[in-house]
Amino acid sequence: MSVLIMLLQFPTLAGLHLAHLATELSPGSKVATSPISFVASANSIIYAGYNPVFVDIDIETGNLSISALKLILEKHDVKTLVPVHYAGMPCDMLNIHKICKEKNIYIIEDAAHAFGASYDSGEKVGSCKYSDMAVFSFHPVKSITTGEGGIITTNNKSLYEKLIKLRTHGVHRNETQFQDQILSHTNGVPNPWYYEMSLLGYNYRMTDIQAALGCSQMKKIDKFMNKRKKIAKKYDRLIPKIMHIKPVGSNNRNKSGNHLYAVKIDFSKINLSRNDLMNKLRAFGIITQVHYLPIPLHVYYKNLGYTVEHLPNALNFYFQILSLPIFPKLRFYEQKKVLDSLKKLI
Repeated sequence: MSVLIMLLQFPTLAGLHLAHLATELSPGSKVATSPISFVASANSIIYAGYNPVFVDIDIETGNLSISALKLILEKHDVKTLVPVHYAGMPCDMLNIHKICKEKNIYIIEDAAHAFGASYDSGEKVGSCKYSDMAVFSFHPVKSITTGEGGIITTNNKSLYEKLIKLRTHGVHRNETQFQDQILSHTNGVPNPWYYEMSLLGYNYRMTDIQAALGCSQMKKIDKFMNKRKKIAKKYDRLIPKIMHIKPVGSNNRNKSGNHLYAVKIDFSKINLSRNDLMNKLRAFGIITQVHYLPIPLHVYYKNLGYTVEHLPNALNFYFQILSLPIFPKLRFYEQKKVLDSLKKLI
């Protein structure tokens, strides 16, 4: 399997934007994705001139629900699906691929969290065994970074060639694709100075300095991933000892990129709201976050008419979720402080 890689100046949004444009769907086409994600997953669909459709999640993993996906595909003429690998845990891509390919639906993986992760079959996320394209982010908070930037991977040469043009102003120097045979040639010989703009593209190119940083980071990826996994497994072992708190995705920890460490907390059974808990942890020097506010609840999407009525799992997940600190340099005594503080407060 030959994986084609295209570097990007900007992270997930630009990658997804170009991936959607490369599919060349009709304006207004429906593209399905997860409501539990950063807004880039949906915004990129609108950038490309398509309409987002939100699929409910599996409340245990935060990833797309297969049963909810089947219902959405019965109700909507979806042309592309964007599964989001929440927190670094890959979606059920085998079943997603089977369902989508029966209906000729493109699959673009939002793999911003999943660098270094693996599918159930063992292949790495990004090999595109179960998708047409996969998009990664190298934002500073991700597993490896180029400062800003990302990549798109694909096994489809036609998509790759479209992506290359779209990334670079629509300009290319591939003489086999020149459309203007008069300006591009002299006496039948290609002009060495000639380049051709054949479509309206973007300046989404990564700098050489960023690419060099990324290459140096790649050499350390196994080290980074092993540290994240070790920290996550320690959380998995100790979190269940605290009442009313449960890890998300702990059953497949070895396959995850472990970009986030998310827990679900039953706030109805403790004497603290999430706001109170986060502020008390902050007072101890512990920063937590909520990943994510369901995208249809953002004001922009509400104004477009989106609701969460058909997304009960996503809404329930949002009300319980909290992300705990995880990064390769998190030391044991710091992690113990997080756990001890949670135990004390909860």
